[in-house]
Order: sequence, then structure tokens, then C-alpha cells
Amino acid sequence: MAETIRRPVTAHDVARLAGVSQSAVSRTYTKGASVGQKTREKVEAASAALGYRPNLVARSLITRRSNLIGVVVPSLENPFYSNVLEALSKAFEVSGYGVLLFSTAGKDDSDPVLEEVLRHRVDALILVSSSLSSHFAQECKQIGLPVVLLNRKNDSLAVSSVTSDNAEGGAVIADFLVASGHKSLAFIAGINGSSTSRDREHSFTKRLEEHGYEAPLREVGDYTFQGAMDATRRLIARENRPDGIFCANDLMAIAAINVIEREYGLIPGRDISVIGFDNIAMAAWPAVALTTYRQPLDQFVQNAVDIIEAQLTNRATPAIQKVLAGHLIVRGSARLPETGFADVDGERVWRATV
Repeated sequence: MAETIRRPVTAHDVARLAGVSQSAVSRTYTKGASVGQKTREKVEAASAALGYRPNLVARSLITRRSNLIGVVVPSLENPFYSNVLEALSKAFEVSGYGVLLFSTAGKDDSDPVLEEVLRHRVDALILVSSSLSSHFAQECKQIGLPVVLLNRKNDSLAVSSVTSDNAEGGAVIADFLVASGHKSLAFIAGINGSSTSRDREHSFTKRLEEHGYEAPLREVGDYTFQGAMDATRRLIARENRPDGIFCANDLMAIAAINVIEREYGLIPGRDISVIGFDNIAMAAWPAVALTTYRQPLDQFVQNAVDIIEAQLTNRATPAIQKVLAGHLIVRGSARLPETGFADVDGERVWRATV
């Protein structure tokens, strides 16, 4: 005897079992819709009993929303971006949104990325990539797509952004290296034109000049492991080899440590100090022990989510520029000043950022 094919459970079935109208079922599963708590509980109980799953495609056609937030990132080689993506996914899931990933890896032109974003009909976009021009964000805003820049900023105040205080971070690192007696310093930059790398470098250089130091030696690492390895080799090969290197992110700092130890037999923190920026999980590994400026990842993500939700609720919401404070986490990769330490959230932090 052939098996009977069971038809899909519908909203009508749920409404009949729960003793409510079909529109009440629809409102229960529509974000922002008004529905009483008792009604919601009845609908959810009936849905669980029947195994009902809302038809998201049909609902998106009715509401004209996909309930998807696009996140544009560069290559995921840098663990910082993986951490950001995971945190964003969890935060938006709580609010009833899914996250769709777009990568700019190997793409210098923003047009294909924008076309892909529009084709997937996302409700909003978070730009984490440092490789896309600021014009990309302006294009999104012009077509009515809510957008937030995360870990980067735009020269225009018309686009919302959430960044750490890159200028303060660069200045604090300069103060730290001067206080610990370094004489010849260097900076390994990220991508030329990146606002994050530029701001960190500018404040680092400016603060060193205020201390009476010459401008630091400079190499470009392109925010990549291989690029930073090559940059470190060039620095160490110089006649005036630096005794302290500030890298624009942790991935490059770890690459620098790798070259210093494995290729030259030098000891980070004794022969050459290395400081990064981000505080990725790997920075705390005993084999790395990287001194680094911690970016407040949880605050980053929550601010970005709040801004996106505000823009989706009211498209006239004005743009917001959030600048969040970080801390210089002290570990073994850099020579230490004699004083000025404190404990913050279980981490050893240098006093200038407390």
C-alpha cells in the first residue's frame, strides 16, 4: 500500500488549533508586528505541536523584506574578520535576521560587489572591508539601502560608521615604546588608502615627533601575513634596523614575530619589540604573547546592529559616527616600561589607556 503524502502544515492549520485568526499567526512571525503575549504563546504552542515553519519566501514577498543583512568583508585570512562575522551573525539572529556574506577578496572594482548585493535583495549592509572605496557606501545610501561602515570610516558624515579610536591607539603605542626606551621605530602599514591604517600611522608618527623622535621607518604589509613577512625582512635588512615595530593589525604582527624568531634568531621583546592592533585570540597564545591594542569587538557589533535596526525602522534616521575606546594589552612581545600598569577585565593594560 502506497504511503500517504502528508501535506505541508499551513498558517490556517495553526490558526485553527490555536483558536486565533490567520492574520494573528502572520503577525506573530512578522518582525515588529503588534500581537498580544497570550496570542503569541497560543500560536507558538500550536506551531510546535504541528511542526509549522513560516514560509519566509512568501512572507518576504508580502513585506518586501528579505530579513537578510549583507556583510561585506575582505579575505577571511585575518581572524579579526571571522570574529566580527560570527558576532554579527549571533546578534542579528536574536533580532530575527540572517546574515549573508559577500567577499571582496581579489576584487578591486566595487561594481560587481554592489551588483551581487542588490541581486540578493538584502535589507541592509555592513561594510567591514578596507579594500572598497568610500564611494561604495555612498552608492548604497543613494539607492536607499541602509549601510554602516564597521572598523573603518568615511570622509562623508552622511554614512554611519563604527570604529575604534585609531588615533588614540596609535598615540598610546608611541607613548609606550618611548617609555620603554626604544630608539629606532618602524611602522608596517596595511593597505594604502585604508582609513584604519592611515589613522593609526598618522597618530603614531605625530606622537613620536612630539617626543622628539624622527619619523618611523615605513613598510607596507597589505594587511596580509605574507606581505608583513616581506616587510619585516626589509626592515631588518636595513642598516638602521629598528628595535620596535608597530604593525597595523595583529595578523601582520604575528608574521613579524615569525620572521624575527625563525629567520633571524632574534627574541621579540628583547631584541626587537613588536606591537599589533586588534587583540585576536591568537595574540594571547603563549607562543605568540603579542602586545596589542584591543578593539572592543562586542561594542562594535552591538552599535552596528542598533544603527541598522534604527535605519530599518525609520529610513530618515540621521547618520551616526561612533568612536569606541580600546586598551593596550601588554604581553611578552614588547619591552616594558618600569611602571604604569593596571588590570582591566583580567588583562594587563598599560596605564595610558585606563
